[in-house]
Amino acid sequence: MKLLSVNVSRPKEVSYNGKRIKTGIFKEPVSGRTMMRRLNLDGDGQGDPTVHGGIHKAVYIYTIEHYDYWKRELGRDNLTYGQFGENLTVEGLLEEAVHIGDVFRVGEAVIEVSQPRVPCFKLGIKMGNARFVKPFLASERVGFYVRVLEEGEVGAGDAIERTKVGDGQMTVKEIVHLLHFDNTNAAAIKKAANLPALSPGWRDSFKEIVVKTQGGPQ
Repeated sequence: MKLLSVNVSRPKEVSYNGKRIKTGIFKEPVSGRTMMRRLNLDGDGQGDPTVHGGIHKAVYIYTIEHYDYWKRELGRDNLTYGQFGENLTVEGLLEEAVHIGDVFRVGEAVIEVSQPRVPCFKLGIKMGNARFVKPFLASERVGFYVRVLEEGEVGAGDAIERTKVGDGQMTVKEIVHLLHFDNTNAAAIKKAANLPALSPGWRDSFKEIVVKTQGGPQ
């Protein structure tokens, strides 16, 4: 597992449906090493901090293996690091092999997987295709967010080492599939609702499903 690129962007204004909005999705690779902090990478920012960023979504990670898939699906050969708005483009961190709560050392930093990424309309802006958001989510190749347990410098070429497997061993792919595509697995839904490392918003969503379908959280 390896870090291939660190990508950042300050928020900027773009036109969308006749309005001006701010977004930090236009990530660009940086050279040298970058400080990863509790809430962000140096040089990075979010256009709407009410829904992006924060402790549980400090850094967004996407794996290079998905680039080939999207090149085929979209018929494009011009996808570059940061294409999907990720802060870290990595190798070897697939959603079916990464668990919520997994802890990794990357360079000098230590991170913990907190939740899958759910795309918003700004990904469509970045891709130049407003309809891209739906197939991106449906593919379950969504990447994931992490919280920063220990701050430190990171840079392209750093090895990524898993130092802990998350309690419950529920993968990123399993979590996104449960919430968005299959609410029928009652046991898994209950387990997700009580997953300690899962971000509070996702846990609350699973708890709501439990209340509706099973008569209350257990």
